[in-house]
Order: sequence, then structure tokens, then C-alpha cells
Amino acid sequence: MSYQVLARKWRPRTFEQLVGQEHVLRALIHALDEDRLHHAFLFTGTRGVGKTTIARILAKSLNCEQGVSSHPCGECAACREIDEGRFVDLIEVDAASRTRVDETRDLLDNVQYAPTRGRYKVYLIDEVHMFSNHSFNALLKTLEEPPPHVKFLLATTDPQKLPVTVLSRCLQFNLRRLAPEWIQDYLEKILTQEHIETDAAALKQLAGAADGSMRDALSLLDQAIAFGGGKVGDADVRAMLGTIDSQYIFRILQALAQQDAAALIAEVAQLAEQAPDFADVLAELISTLQHIALLQQIPDGWAESMGEKDKLETLAEKLRPEEVQLFYQIALIGRRDLPLSPEPRGGLEMVLLRMLAFRPADAPLSGSSTRSSASSASVSTSIRHHVPASKSMPESSLEMISEPPAPATAPSLEPDLKKQVLDHGEANDWYQIVEGLKLSGMLQQLAAHCSMSRRDADSICLHLDETGAPMLNQERKKQMQEALSDYFGQPVKLSIELRACEGETPEKRQQRLQQERQQEAETAIENDENVRSLIDVFDATVNPQSIQPQD
Repeated sequence: MSYQVLARKWRPRTFEQLVGQEHVLRALIHALDEDRLHHAFLFTGTRGVGKTTIARILAKSLNCEQGVSSHPCGECAACREIDEGRFVDLIEVDAASRTRVDETRDLLDNVQYAPTRGRYKVYLIDEVHMFSNHSFNALLKTLEEPPPHVKFLLATTDPQKLPVTVLSRCLQFNLRRLAPEWIQDYLEKILTQEHIETDAAALKQLAGAADGSMRDALSLLDQAIAFGGGKVGDADVRAMLGTIDSQYIFRILQALAQQDAAALIAEVAQLAEQAPDFADVLAELISTLQHIALLQQIPDGWAESMGEKDKLETLAEKLRPEEVQLFYQIALIGRRDLPLSPEPRGGLEMVLLRMLAFRPADAPLSGSSTRSSASSASVSTSIRHHVPASKSMPESSLEMISEPPAPATAPSLEPDLKKQVLDHGEANDWYQIVEGLKLSGMLQQLAAHCSMSRRDADSICLHLDETGAPMLNQERKKQMQEALSDYFGQPVKLSIELRACEGETPEKRQQRLQQERQQEAETAIENDENVRSLIDVFDATVNPQSIQPQD
């Protein structure tokens, strides 16, 4: 007997065997069990998600000799013939090869005749969007009022091309793409039944390459079995698909964490020997960074599909959350711009070097020991990389400034006055200190929701209101303490108590000043002679929401 490919051998024969389309199966099962059957069904979705398979199971359910139900027996002559593709009353049509209107009319001429053997005559039209407009017009009347013994099952990957007149005459079911986890579990089940040796890493690669299509996954599995000589191993699957070993990505991230440019370029050189698609390398790097960010925010969020837990957790500890987010954004932009690079390898190297060159605004600069001695001496003495703290980081606004930014002249205190504020300042001086600290992001928001309740010669006690409590953690407290120590030029001990603020926080002060400015602007508008004239002449009114104070 000739070999039967896995996609055909393991095609589901019942609704229970289908994977990942429960929202469609629920409606069909209820319709069959309660005898509420429509005359036309339209199944839509990408390739290989089960459109034709569901239609054939539905045809079995309608024509099973045991009666109409959602559980066809699979043993009667009708069920067996439908599974084998030779049931005379199941007419399967490929619309892509029957686009002419005369062929559609010939097909519909036999609709009026009763089924030969089955209970229903079922027309299964695949890729129905390929019909011409004349073919659709020929189908419309029959589709709207078919004989009671006829059912239409339509399938398409592009429902937008169907006329609305056809859509309105059908029950439409949208089949979704299959998650990699579902595909991986199904492949593992098949290989267990086939007694073929495999490992989880190989199946993860196949499930990801299938891109949501179970049929593609089974075709790739067939290819992997042949490639591996009867085994499905991770190394063989990677070689077959042309994907890279995840260890390269882990070593690249390790070099980034250590700020080691030489190791980074060496890893790219080793990677280039495998002749990979460098866009796929960046895609794998982006995926790994996303897993690291997830573990940083949800330590218990690891899933088997994410890869090696120990290495991900180690990187999650070495990289700061701000760095992971910045690396992710740089990699996204780099993948988009990679086709513009004269040479893909050089484009990848520039993306990785950009990750070394730019750091979050509040991240300390690394020493020069991890870089080549020839370049680090000149770079560390003449160039500082700075991302302005007062700006969010849009996609293309990372800046390199050759000199440190000039100190702000705003309400920052002089060094000799800072010591006096620390020793003898008032509680309402906290907003001046916050402005002088030049914080950014969540750290600035945390400080803005605090009020200063007590100060000693070397310590500050802050009260934090309940709206700012979710922003407090040990890392941000440590960063604020370091910022205060730098600001006052001496070590400062910081304590933060979660309780109602006694004074006015910088956040509330800003809101109060904004309200006062708004009130002044509205009063100025009301007293303006030109505005009063317009109100008198045209019986006009002033919309307060349209008034904005000018800086």
C-alpha cells in the first residue's frame, strides 16, 4: 500500500477530533442536535485551519444512516464513502477551476433532482470567491431558495471578494488561526501514535513555522521525519527550516548585558557562518526580549513554549526593565530598516551596537573595561551618550550629544543652598527639590505624589498618598535615594511611608496652578471688550472648554 501523507491520514473524522475551532463547532453541534439546519453555510479562514474538513464532517452528520446528529457513526456506508471521497451525493467543486458561468449553470441544473443515496445532496464549493460575477448571479436564486433536500457548504480564504448578496444568504463561520501551543500538542499526539522519536524543542519550531495552519504543520512534520531519517530532532528541524539555535540569541543578550562590544561582534561572526536570514535573527531576538520582559513583570509567567527557563531568568535579573524595553524598540526598528542596509550582516551589527550606544536616561554608564582598550580610552573621555529625561523616546529620536547638557537654570538650588534646605528647609520646598532632581518616567511620577514630612541633617522622610502607592518598589526607592544624594552632594537616607500627605504634593500643586491659570484665562476672556461686543451683537455664548491659557 502506498504511503499516505500525515495531513490526509490524520484529517479529523469527527467534530471532537478538531483542534481550536470550538466557537464554530458549538453552533454546528447545537444546530444538528436540535434540527435547526440552515440551507447554506460559509466557512472562512486562512489556509489549513479546517474549513473543508468541517464541511465534510457536516456532510457526514447530515447523511449518516444512523440519523442526523453531531456524532456520525463513521461505520455506515455513507460515512465511509464520504471519508474516502466517493459519496455520490457529496458534490465537491473547486471554484478556481470552474469560473465560467455555463459551468455553474450545468452544476445547478441537477439541484432539483433528489439525492441518489443520501438524505441530502450536499454541494461543497471550495474557494468560492474565485467565481465570476456571472457565476454568482447564476447561483443567487438557487442559494436563496434551494429544494429541501439540498445543502450548500461554501469555503473561502477571502470572504471580502464575495458579493454581499451571497453573504446575506449564508450562515458565516470565521475559523481562527491555530495557536502554536495547540499545534504542538497535536503534533506530539500524532508522533506518539506513529511511534516516532521527537523532542519538545523540535515540535515548537515546527508549530511556529506553521504560522497558524495545521495542514502546513503536518506537511512540515512529514518533511522533518524524512529529513531526520525517521526521527524529529531539534537540530535537524533547525537545519531543515533554516532557523538559528537559540543559544546564539542568549549569548548575544549576555554580551549586551555585560556591555561587551567585542563579544557581541564575535557572536555575530559565528552566527554568520550558519548563513542565517538576519531578519529572522532579529525576530528571534525580539521574541526573547518579550519573554524576558514578561518574566520581569510576572516572575511566575514562564511557559514551556518560551524556551529555556533558567537562561531567561538569568537574563531577566541582569538586564534592567528599562534596558529590555529599549532593546525591544531598537530591534523592532532595526528589523524594519534592515532591507535598507547595504549588507544584512552589517545591518544586524549596527542594530546591536545601537543597543550598546544608547541607554535609558537614568541608567548609569558602564565602565570602559568591557570595550576594546584602543577605542574606550578616547570614547569615555570625549563623548557621553545622553537621552533627554524630559522626552519620551519616539522611534527615531535617540540622540548622541558630544557634551553633557548644560545644567538647568530653573528652580534648581545652588550647592550651598541645597545643604541649608536639607538641614532647615520647609515641607513645601519639596516641589523645588523634585524639579531640581530632573527625574523622568515612573520615578518622576512617584516623587510628584509624595510630600516631605520630616528632614534631618542626613535623612528625608516622605509621605506617599494612595494614588501613588502602586508605583513604589524597592528599585525606584533606591533610585530616588541615589538622586537625592547626588543632588545634595552628600549621602541621604530616604524613607517613604504610605499615608495621607500632610502638605501639598507636587502633583496637586501643579493641578492647583493649572486651575488658577485656567480661571485667569476665562476671566480675561469674559472681560475682553471685543468678546463682550460679539456676545451682545450675536447673542453668543463662550464655551469654557475652548479656553486655554497661553504660556
